[in-house]
Amino acid sequence: MTHKAGYVNIIGEPNTGKSTLLNALLGEQLVIVNPKAQTTRHRILGILNGDDHQIVLSDTPGILDPQYPMQERMMDAVEEALIDADVLIVMVELGQRPERSEHLLKRAHRFKGPTVVLVNKVDTGDEAAVLQALEAWQQEFPHAKVVPLSALHGLNVAELRGYLVEQLPEHPAYFPKDELSDRNMRFFVSEIIREKVLTIYEQEIPYSTQVVVNSYEEAPDIVRIQADVIVMRESQKGIIIGKGGNALRRLGTYARIAISKYIDRKVFLDLKVKVDPDWRDNEAKLKKYGY
Repeated sequence: MTHKAGYVNIIGEPNTGKSTLLNALLGEQLVIVNPKAQTTRHRILGILNGDDHQIVLSDTPGILDPQYPMQERMMDAVEEALIDADVLIVMVELGQRPERSEHLLKRAHRFKGPTVVLVNKVDTGDEAAVLQALEAWQQEFPHAKVVPLSALHGLNVAELRGYLVEQLPEHPAYFPKDELSDRNMRFFVSEIIREKVLTIYEQEIPYSTQVVVNSYEEAPDIVRIQADVIVMRESQKGIIIGKGGNALRRLGTYARIAISKYIDRKVFLDLKVKVDPDWRDNEAKLKKYGY
């Protein structure tokens, strides 16, 4: 029996549903999802296995015009995804127009392999709007397969999964068949904590925050985790902690509950807040934090 395997890489602007699609295709809540832009900062692989195939799905940061070095590293992750893709998924949302998607199109048109354009969130519009969007994106990508989709509600997700398998080249599996991602548990725990920062805090705070998991210790009855929430200024540290420590306790509670659900274990979470001045603008610091 022949075996197929390949990289299916997802690109798109912020908040078009790339991470939601990855989770839907995997049938697992692997990557964090939040309505705020720039939730995804890293390229994250999710591995979908079958007896005769392996789809290596790649979630990437939303395409934008970078304003500081951290965003430049995020766009480097998108460039990397264009290089090693066997199949490229271009994710757009209903209402998004090609003529206003310059940064996305500049990258997507450089890819010469099999391309799928997904018009996501079709559940938010009527039939006329969906047909108009499909026609516009088909004109922009005449050689691509253009598909209406609702990643959140599962519309056309199973059909898409089957189509992607058909497009894969014959190749042995890239990863062991029991693996779900190339990232370790510490990474996903840090992402869960960061998602709660996105949920709880406003304005610039979520975009100035990095989370580092320093220890992850499994005991028979509990998992003990110590993590640092890194911010750029002392004033931001005060906001994260809040009056009398209330905001930090709230963050810790929300994160602990979410981590416990994710790993299906009882969790003790120790959070500390530290200042690392202007970390997102410093190349050496970005490298230290995995960018």
